Amino acid sequence: MKYAKIVLAGGNGYLGNVLANYYKTIATQVVILSRKAKAAESNVETVLWDGKTEGTWTETLKGADMLINLCGKNVNCRYNKQNRAEIIASRTIPTRLLNKVISEMANPPKLWINVTSATIYRHAEDHPQDEYNGDIGYGFSIDVCQQWEGSFFETETPLTRKVALRMGIVLGRNDSVFPRLLNLVKFGLGGKQGDGQQYVSWIHEHDVARSTEWLLSNEELTGVVNCSAPEAVKNTELMRLIRNTYGIPFGLPSPQWLLEIGMLLIGSETELVLKSRWVIPKRLLESGFVFQFPNAKHAIHDILSIRI
Repeated sequence: MKYAKIVLAGGNGYLGNVLANYYKTIATQVVILSRKAKAAESNVETVLWDGKTEGTWTETLKGADMLINLCGKNVNCRYNKQNRAEIIASRTIPTRLLNKVISEMANPPKLWINVTSATIYRHAEDHPQDEYNGDIGYGFSIDVCQQWEGSFFETETPLTRKVALRMGIVLGRNDSVFPRLLNLVKFGLGGKQGDGQQYVSWIHEHDVARSTEWLLSNEELTGVVNCSAPEAVKNTELMRLIRNTYGIPFGLPSPQWLLEIGMLLIGSETELVLKSRWVIPKRLLESGFVFQFPNAKHAIHDILSIRI
């Protein structure tokens, strides 16, 4: 095994499963910190924590090669007062707790990756946003990201390197965005959303896992790192690629007024669909990371070839 122990805080969701499956073949032990108990499977163990208070779970951090923090309420909801408060608290409270525990630990994780969001950048249709010159946007989603990263970097952890991994939209067959887009295609509704000119900064789930291992191996990388494929794609093109790959020749478009109604009915926000996220992973590329799926066409072909 290449690694002794990988810890995934809040790792019982979709991305946590992706990372656990990746690391269980190359790490002696994978520990998931979760609010829900689950029986151990092979070398993957679930340890209970509440994300708010210290407890015996802190022992799992000792000597870990890497901690990846995935905590956060799903943003696929209406941004009412209660949901806004929960979205922020579910990110900042566990992050501050981990900061306290790690800063006081004699043998803490070597690397701590806090998975944040590339939505921190502004709506961009003119040029891509990178870690050096990207423009921070405005609005609730950006406020969340800034408070999130602020709570991460506010405490010094001299023995633990920190990376805020600004994640694009993760594409995979089992969950997250792709199955929902595929369902639209299956029912003939897989046309453009809005005017279709908004960029989608995406990343294949396997490249997410590979990028975290790359960060673990390249100790010079610290601070903010963008995590998205090097080739963003417009919404119109993304939907066309899914239709063509799946074999559906047409897809009805969803104008903005229709999206507003639909999002209201399903309890979500149009921003998740209409904001143009054009992000480039400049620091990963500069460090020599090679994406296995750099373009959307190949990624979609791979995802649709997987049996579930």
